[in-house]
Amino acid sequence: LLFLLGTVSCTLFLAVNALYSASDDVIELTPTNFNREVIQSESLWLVEFYAPWCGHCQRLTPEWKKAATALKGVVKVGAVDADKHQSLGGQYGVRGFPTIKIFGANKNKAEDYQGGRTSDAIVDAALSALRSLVKDRLSGRSGGYSSGKQSQDSRGGGKRDVIELTDDSFDKNVINSDDVWMVEFYAPWCGHCKNLEPEWAAAATEVKEQTKGKVKLAAVDATVNQMLAGRYGIRGFPTIKIFQKGEDPVDYDGGRTRSDIIARALDLFSDNAPPPELLEIINEDVLKSTCDAHQLCIISVLPHILDTGASGRNSYLDVMLKMAEKYKKKMWGWLWTEAGAQSDLENSLGIGGFGYPAMAAVNARKMKFALLKGSFSEQGINEFLRELSVGRGSTAPVGGGAFPKIHSVEPWDGKDGELPVEDDIDLSDVDLDDWDKDEL
Repeated sequence: LLFLLGTVSCTLFLAVNALYSASDDVIELTPTNFNREVIQSESLWLVEFYAPWCGHCQRLTPEWKKAATALKGVVKVGAVDADKHQSLGGQYGVRGFPTIKIFGANKNKAEDYQGGRTSDAIVDAALSALRSLVKDRLSGRSGGYSSGKQSQDSRGGGKRDVIELTDDSFDKNVINSDDVWMVEFYAPWCGHCKNLEPEWAAAATEVKEQTKGKVKLAAVDATVNQMLAGRYGIRGFPTIKIFQKGEDPVDYDGGRTRSDIIARALDLFSDNAPPPELLEIINEDVLKSTCDAHQLCIISVLPHILDTGASGRNSYLDVMLKMAEKYKKKMWGWLWTEAGAQSDLENSLGIGGFGYPAMAAVNARKMKFALLKGSFSEQGINEFLRELSVGRGSTAPVGGGAFPKIHSVEPWDGKDGELPVEDDIDLSDVDLDDWDKDEL
């Protein structure tokens, strides 16, 4: 669940403070209460998705509070810490902060708010949306409110992304699969199962899209497929189990709302996703495509191959790969170069010719960077990245305000380096005895 911050988005490196409190008229929303408060509400909602470290969000906060107070009892105004609750932000396609969405009559189709960031502009937009909602109710178009729950008749359409499994198809589809499966065991007569149906179906569609099919939601009628029910000890309905290749199934004991299910599915996806690639900076395209596509790019400058040999370099690369795996949920880009190969880049990041190996974390949109001060080790890098991930750490602007020229170089061949070959000096024609006499 990766946030690619837009042109008006904020630097990562600002102090983290809660922007709203219980004393405000802004309602704090989380994956736990979002479905109950917003999706199943008859009210019109304005919801801000924010990050506490985001400067634009901090500037919006007093205006958002003012609007919430003015609209109290008329329009609900909420806020989601989408940095903390990334699954909820990802569910609504949040790519930058702050993002404001309007949840009107059809809560499953939120509209983006593109207006001004003043309380007046926000209130005007809310009242305009409210007027449209009321007029739709008057004309009978919307039925007044969408609860987010599909009717029983519509489940066939909404259930299209839930995979029905049977005694015969289960092993072939699930047990031998590289994908992650969340499987609901249900009984047709079970009231709780009927309540879960629309949530499970809606989550299946979202999860399929966001994980590109790598996490699948399925259903088994345990009253018909009794072999499966017996094998997995199904005693109550609905029972949801998680299947991952090479592991014993585990029970899902989270919430039963669409948001809860999607959040767990995205966690499973990121846990099982491969770590990001670790790329050598061999040309400008590698640097720009990696840093432009990620919130942060982690750039290491490793010692010259003659100083470490292949084994020493590989040990540094192994440390980076371990850290890329550890922080893969952050969806950062990972790059490396050899000391001296990109000297202009080194200078722009304050590395400049000494102290190898070195590491910088760069926010390419704000052209700011932070330098690793500790050791280039798992412990040192982990402390550095942990500080960054919570918005702490001193930063500096990239020299020149932009990436410098990147030189095209040959990729490392994985071998030890070789000293340059010098021309041999042929001494066969020199009379050393005569030379000595001349010197004397």
